Amino acid sequence: MKFYNLTVIIFKEGKYYVSKCPELEVVSCGDTPRKALKNLKEAVELYIENAKILGIINF
Repeated sequence: MKFYNLTVIIFKEGKYYVSKCPELEVVSCGDTPRKALKNLKEAVELYIENAKILGIINF
């Protein structure tokens, strides 16, 4: 398993928290900051898996 250092930005928008990884341009959200971070981690994992399959990135 490889580990990567990526930036996470979390901010409140309305009643939800938005989480963003600017390096990959991946965004998610949640009811709490913790849930927003969990959802972003899942979204980033899926992004990297699919990007590898499509040959977009070679991590």
